[in-house]
Amino acid sequence: MSSAPIGIFDSGFGGLTVMKDIVSELPQYDYLYLGDNARSPYGTRSFETIYHYTLECVKYLFDQNCHLVILACNTASAKALRTIQQKDLPTINPNRRVLGVIRPTAEVIGNYSQTGHVGILGTSGTVNSQSYVMEIKKQFPELTVYQEACPMWVPLVENQEFDSDGADYFVKQHIDNILSQSKEIDTLLLACTHYPLLIDKMKQFVRDDITILSQGEIVAQSLADYLNRHPEIAENCSQNRTRRFLTTDSTEDFDAHANVFWGNNITSEFIEL
Repeated sequence: MSSAPIGIFDSGFGGLTVMKDIVSELPQYDYLYLGDNARSPYGTRSFETIYHYTLECVKYLFDQNCHLVILACNTASAKALRTIQQKDLPTINPNRRVLGVIRPTAEVIGNYSQTGHVGILGTSGTVNSQSYVMEIKKQFPELTVYQEACPMWVPLVENQEFDSDGADYFVKQHIDNILSQSKEIDTLLLACTHYPLLIDKMKQFVRDDITILSQGEIVAQSLADYLNRHPEIAENCSQNRTRRFLTTDSTEDFDAHANVFWGNNITSEFIEL
């Protein structure tokens, strides 16, 4: 099979925070990013809708010859990944791979907690799926996991209000909510790729002994390990250091917002699904 970029999918812009860390860890590879901005956010949609949209985007990236696709979206990872891996991949192409962001995080989160009490901050879709609770229990059955849905945080970030005084109320509200569930929580996981932009704001409302984890570096290190263990996949990922960005909505809007997540100016391309 000919080599092609590593595909990275997100419902919008947030996956760029994960892609940024992946590129930093593995700069030699080519990457093709697809943001389904026309249909975002995914966080409040039904299981069936999220699965349908995610599968459609995965198939598009496969049509671009991507052999490996990363779902850099917690909601898609929670509600679509398992079905795509078990039901769709065997018939589409058993040699292709689709990976998510939940399992890599669940495999290490217990290493950060001293008390055995961890909190998950995510979208309603991710929290309601219970995916983090189930995956963490597989890896660290001794951990106690608490969850809090933060539906206003994505709009705050996408409207570039994440550093404004107006964000204080919504950030403090959800931080207070999850910490009120247990005084022993010492680790908070940001289970949404938008949330890293709110870290500085969160630190104002948590104790100094609480660790706040974002997923980018964890996922990047996990992917590097995966490619080392699966050279048959790595050899099908091209290495010319190119990065392309696709969106299902306005390229002008995508480029303006993406700079906040990516850290540099980009030029995206429009696709229609």
